[in-house]
Amino acid sequence: MQLPLEISYRDVPKTDALDALVREKVDKLEQVCDHINSCRIAIEQAHKNPNSGSPYRVRIDMTVPPGHELAVVENPGEGTQYQPVETVIRNAFESARRQLIELSERQRNQVKSHPTQEMTAIVTKLFPEEGYGFLKTVEGQEVYFHRNSVLHDDFDRLSIGTGVRFFAEEGEQGLQASTVQIVNKPGERISKVDELEIEQPLGWSQ
Repeated sequence: MQLPLEISYRDVPKTDALDALVREKVDKLEQVCDHINSCRIAIEQAHKNPNSGSPYRVRIDMTVPPGHELAVVENPGEGTQYQPVETVIRNAFESARRQLIELSERQRNQVKSHPTQEMTAIVTKLFPEEGYGFLKTVEGQEVYFHRNSVLHDDFDRLSIGTGVRFFAEEGEQGLQASTVQIVNKPGERISKVDELEIEQPLGWSQ
């Protein structure tokens, strides 16, 4: 890893056991992808006394060359049996591992595309107060996303029609985006080259 590993704790006692667990999981991520640039882990107690679910939240942010940013947020909510912080950490790293495997396979297959061609979905529904929305892919599939999955805390920049690229995984209620990154905003000025390269698919409708 090019930059030192960053681990932060908020309202969670830092212990040697937790630190060792995190470092062990990071080592396993590097076995999947040996060219991670940076990795930041935030472990916090998001709720003091939740009625259900876990009080803990774990966020993992990674950067991988040439310019990939991966983010995972594990925050078990209602309907989830109480989970200790160690379980939440393990689940977060498992999601991060799946993302790295997918990215590594794409890189091994030498899938190279211009950034303007990586717009894989458009925001079609947005519920700002509730903190979630829906994307529609080029194939017409609807994908749920939560504000915590939007990179750079850009959820408030989203609007209907915003182009994004994303990673998705199967959740309890179907396909959901694990990371969402803005590609372009409606009305943004793009180059003539971009205008030629970006074509909306036939039959596209919001």
